[in-house]
Amino acid sequence: MSSPVGAPSYRAVLRTPHAARTFLTSLTGRLSYGTVFLSLMLAITAGTGSYAVAGGVIAVFGLTVSLLAPVRAGLIDRYGPRRALPPMSVAYAAALTALAAAVEMPGGAPVSLLVALGAGAGMCAPPLGPVMRSVWSDLVPEPALRQRAFSLDTISEELLYVTGPLLAGLVASLAHPALGVIGSAGLVLAGTLAFVASPPVRAVAPAPAPTTASVHKGRRRSAGAIPLQPVAAAAGLGLALGSLALLLVMFADSRHQLTAVAWLEAALAVGSTVGGLLYGARSWRRPAHVRLPLLTSALALALAATGSSPGLLMLAAWTMLAGLFVAPALTTAYLLAEESTTPDSRTRAGTWVNTAFNLGSSLGYAGTGLLDGHLPLAACFAVAAVPLLASTAFAQGKRKGCSDTGLHSTLC
Repeated sequence: MSSPVGAPSYRAVLRTPHAARTFLTSLTGRLSYGTVFLSLMLAITAGTGSYAVAGGVIAVFGLTVSLLAPVRAGLIDRYGPRRALPPMSVAYAAALTALAAAVEMPGGAPVSLLVALGAGAGMCAPPLGPVMRSVWSDLVPEPALRQRAFSLDTISEELLYVTGPLLAGLVASLAHPALGVIGSAGLVLAGTLAFVASPPVRAVAPAPAPTTASVHKGRRRSAGAIPLQPVAAAAGLGLALGSLALLLVMFADSRHQLTAVAWLEAALAVGSTVGGLLYGARSWRRPAHVRLPLLTSALALALAATGSSPGLLMLAAWTMLAGLFVAPALTTAYLLAEESTTPDSRTRAGTWVNTAFNLGSSLGYAGTGLLDGHLPLAACFAVAAVPLLASTAFAQGKRKGCSDTGLHSTLC
């Protein structure tokens, strides 16, 4: 598909035939992932009276969503989104609906049933974000437009994770917590079915089955391989942001102003949105594999400096500054993953980046909690920047090693 003629801009991206419709339907389904976690927490806690049970079910749900994402992405690359996504969305919605019903059972549902339903939902969660980014590559093949499309996608997805919990809280306060879970199921089902009905998604062909000749020629050697540099950067980014989320809570609590956390998170989101829009609107001469370590290093320095803030106002300013590099770094990681793979494994490549980010975020949150009381708070901010620098150095070293040996693989 060809992009519209004219200056590359966000308007040009959305004016590409079928782009706005396809993008909107994918966002509808992806909003489910913004609402579902808080909805599950509120519904399970209300039904069981136990935060421990709710936390355990959500942990299982989150792990199965993340760890099995590459498997689901492989099915989509193999069979095409039109055949693979609808069964996933139906199964995901059914498991969430059953979970919402189970927490309302008289006398309470067995914990094992809740865990099983949570795991079942996580196993089937359709990876709409990676599929949409793969579709963007077909919709807007011109590099400058594709960069803008990926920036717009990354920013929109971040905003869904900000607005989703607000929507879930509103439903829980005005109606019933379980309705938030059912609503999450409805969002992903309606969004996915509308998404696969759009012409660009219908046009995506399944990957051809490998033949002996193609294997011998190495054509499929990279299919499913992990694009190391963007995945390492995404893992470091997730670790840093997971750490930052808890550090903001710890900083605000040390000033006895815990409610200020919402404003600090908002500062990070505003910075990321502004940075993503500005980054996507500019054409860059340097390739993505050069820009990515520069962005992650800049974010690491801003994060380390954040800990020196004397008060909440300066902390918000530093947090907003750090946020300027979040969306650009994540956008570049997705672009580099897309550039580093073959067309028949794009979904898997993007999913590896997404999975690395999500797992890194969870580990960052947990690991930072262990530092509480052992290091000064300012030092904790500096420690949170280390994974970004380490992952960048590791990936760069690996890439240089591959170049020195003449290897060209997505593993590099």
